[in-house]
Amino acid sequence: MRKNLFALGLLLLTVPLLAQSVGVLDYKRNSLATILVFHPEDEFGPDIHEAYLALPMPDKYDDHNLQWRIIDNSQVQGVQRSKSGLFKATYGHPLSNTEIEQNAQYFETLLNNAQVGKYMVAKWFNMSSMDTSAVFDTELIQQRGQYSASDVDVELALQTVRGVAALSDAGLELIGHTFVLVNDITYVTAEEEAAAAKTGMAIIGGLLDAFLGGKTGRQLADGVGAIADSFTGFNVKTHSYLYELVWNDSIADIFYKYHYTAKPNAAKIQAFLDDQSTFRVRYVAHEYEYDKKSTLKGKYDRSELVKTICARSVDKNIVALGKQYEDFKVKTPVYSVLENKGTISGYTAKIGLKEGITESSKFQVVQRLYNPETKVTSYKYIATVQPVKGQIWDNRYNAVLEQDAGSNLNYTTFKKVSGGEILPGMLLIEGRYRKVQE
Repeated sequence: MRKNLFALGLLLLTVPLLAQSVGVLDYKRNSLATILVFHPEDEFGPDIHEAYLALPMPDKYDDHNLQWRIIDNSQVQGVQRSKSGLFKATYGHPLSNTEIEQNAQYFETLLNNAQVGKYMVAKWFNMSSMDTSAVFDTELIQQRGQYSASDVDVELALQTVRGVAALSDAGLELIGHTFVLVNDITYVTAEEEAAAAKTGMAIIGGLLDAFLGGKTGRQLADGVGAIADSFTGFNVKTHSYLYELVWNDSIADIFYKYHYTAKPNAAKIQAFLDDQSTFRVRYVAHEYEYDKKSTLKGKYDRSELVKTICARSVDKNIVALGKQYEDFKVKTPVYSVLENKGTISGYTAKIGLKEGITESSKFQVVQRLYNPETKVTSYKYIATVQPVKGQIWDNRYNAVLEQDAGSNLNYTTFKKVSGGEILPGMLLIEGRYRKVQE
């Protein structure tokens, strides 16, 4: 308790004067569903399973999780020729590119056979049940996109060209940015690393003894082995496979014309339920994360340790996937503009180490523009900013408990590198984003 009060005191002392800030920050985020590959054959498999389901959704994404959250590796067939299960990363045996591709293609087939794309569309339109008594609505689209009811009135929109354009824009901004992330998490214990170190040192020690005579080599090996045994830790190897809901004008046209109904219409709903090919996901990117920096077991109990390491490992992959696949980039609003004696001294945003920010990171500041004539949204470049040294928020899972540097902050402070006036609510996008108009 005293540590928490001390941290709170530091936080209050370090909060600068806010010249302009916004209360509720509403912006159009990517929507994400996550699925875990469960390895019941592993000692820590059940711990990872339990921890994963307890982790919060990354807060820069809208929660689009479905009821199906787990793929049981023991039930996987058809990936390897003579064995069940996926190609699996183990200590000393990383996956090859061919094995990664085969796992990725298996997941795509599995997700599409399970009609995940259809369930994701059904969730977007708040489908009341998966039977012919169901109806759709646009409440979730209105909520996530800050649209008015008239903006996404499907029946009215389909009667005009502009209305169709508005629906298309909603799809591009929201439904078309819906993703599934399959995380295959295996692990390495420090005991495995210690055993490998002991074996290696024993071999070296034996060679030394054979060359020099005596017991020097064996004594050296025993000493190193004892040190290795005294260090205990746990870290994970996370392969993340990213899939995107395929949503374009032609697919939207099929849905709106032949399936969408806000009133009971058994024929349209049955057609939606029977459609096995329109709503699909496609594989777009893979990322692998393995942090060799061990975490001491004594720092947390077993359950919290596994949660912490799994959360941080998945977060790292999400950051890397955003850099690799542009449409998965995080967009986050400028939280506030800082002033000191009437001069702007910086800008803040609610992102930090969890999003992979370093002192060398650069972000575009963009303004979201909506054209009422064309009903289309665009982004305009405003400025470029960079984090201020020593002012990067450590918002990683359990960072406050560890009292790491930056964990007492509640945002990251940025300085402007170039460009024009930055206002609260404008969006930060890391790197260059191809959809931004210069």
